[in-house]
Amino acid sequence: MRGERAGRLGTAALLVALALVLGAGCMSVGVEFPVEPVRDIEIGVTSRADVQRMFGDPWRTGIEDGQRTWTYGRYRYSLFGAAATRDLVLRFNERGVVTSYTFNSTHPSDAAL
Repeated sequence: MRGERAGRLGTAALLVALALVLGAGCMSVGVEFPVEPVRDIEIGVTSRADVQRMFGDPWRTGIEDGQRTWTYGRYRYSLFGAAATRDLVLRFNERGVVTSYTFNSTHPSDAAL
């Protein structure tokens, strides 16, 4: 008896969660960040402090090939429309200066950056 009730409650909870996801129709991950300063990044010149002033705290940090990386990203996926994504990944040398970066976006307004 107890096991049946727990099973029904688990199934009901799963159905409610599924309905919420399908009802919302979208999922977002990451944090919004300003895109205009991307054009101001200079390889070999821009420092971590500069990047933090331009974009705020990174959404994610890590190490790639021994270099510190900072990622700024906002990813919005929809079941009923196009995805809207932006990400900026910066790589820093041991002195904390940008050695390379990539900016990707599906927003048409970002094409000029």
